[in-house]
Amino acid sequence: MGSTTRITGVGTVGVPVTDQDRALEFYVGKLGFEKRRDMPFGPGRWIEVAPPGSPTTIALVPAGVPTGIRLATSDATADHTTLQSGGVDVDPEVMRIPDAPAMFSLRDPDGNTLILVEWT
Repeated sequence: MGSTTRITGVGTVGVPVTDQDRALEFYVGKLGFEKRRDMPFGPGRWIEVAPPGSPTTIALVPAGVPTGIRLATSDATADHTTLQSGGVDVDPEVMRIPDAPAMFSLRDPDGNTLILVEWT
């Protein structure tokens, strides 16, 4: 097979919500999930919840934020280089936003978008 990436697992699945506070109350208050992250992100917030002990989280993303699967990697820059040189359809550059981990998107052969996020 081709080159090796540093992908360690499915980190987060983004779910679109119309009201982040209402969604947070549902997942935490009704389903018993833990709130793992709640921080400013762009014009809104980045909120992650998960069942207790689960390594995979659900991101409660507002409209306009890409939904889908976020894969965890230990080195977004190195994986970007590896995948790009291997012919994978990746974003032109790794995105770096203040107070957020490095990340980039890639597309599979069917056009599905996956997002690699550097979780340290």
